[in-house]
Amino acid sequence: MSFSQFLIFISEQWLLVFALLLSLNLLVFTESRKAGAALSPQQAINLTNKEGGIFLDVRESKEFKRAHILDAVNIPSANLQNRIGELESHKSQPIIVVCKMGTTASAAVKQLRATGFSNVHRMAGGMMRWDEQQLPVTSK
Repeated sequence: MSFSQFLIFISEQWLLVFALLLSLNLLVFTESRKAGAALSPQQAINLTNKEGGIFLDVRESKEFKRAHILDAVNIPSANLQNRIGELESHKSQPIIVVCKMGTTASAAVKQLRATGFSNVHRMAGGMMRWDEQQLPVTSK
């Protein structure tokens, strides 16, 4: 099929193409909402201070060691399934999942909720937003 044939198909079947694009957008929207609304860094700080929550950093160890939120727990997203037991003692506390930009955290939130963690949230914008707001980090 040549490019011109493809364009002809789109022009003749515009309703089908529109329906496909709409369906894909709704699918992406629905999947992203399953992780719940994201918290701003300030909301995350308030929640952890008020209810004794923890920050779970799902970035790779190398990135985590460069700079992370004080007292954050580091479990890279690729290892989360195998290391989920390390979070059992925090099951009743709020867990704020943090990644680099806020996108990987969604999958981690879904994974934690599927294994019985109910008070799990993701931080909007991840460490990039944290840094933009010049909030404190440590490398220890």
